[in-house]
Amino acid sequence: MKKVSLFIAMSLDGYIADSEGSVEWLVGQGDDADNIDTYSEFAKDIDTVIMGWNTYHQIVTELSPNEWVYNDFTTYVVTHNQKTSSDKINFTNESSVDLVKKLREESGKDIWICGGATLIQQGRYN
Repeated sequence: MKKVSLFIAMSLDGYIADSEGSVEWLVGQGDDADNIDTYSEFAKDIDTVIMGWNTYHQIVTELSPNEWVYNDFTTYVVTHNQKTSSDKINFTNESSVDLVKKLREESGKDIWICGGATLIQQGRYN
């Protein structure tokens, strides 16, 4: 059965974004050469990404509007917005808990819950 992981940056007071919805604070402090690349190590075991609408929207409008940054994975966006799915990005209004249960039964690598806060808080994914 696939493992489900939450891999996010979060402030000590539990926020992913600032009060205006920005994630600019994620650049960290100091020289990037000093930072360990934990993402690349983590991503080797992942083939599926699940995110909410706000996370998806921020990626395609602000963070990477010209290129889908999760092209190496199959992405599920949990939303009530009506969007047309593609080969790599699936829009669904299915409960995130039900979606994870279904995806865990499929063969392949593990599942990454990428954000956002509303999606993370919706339930237990074990």
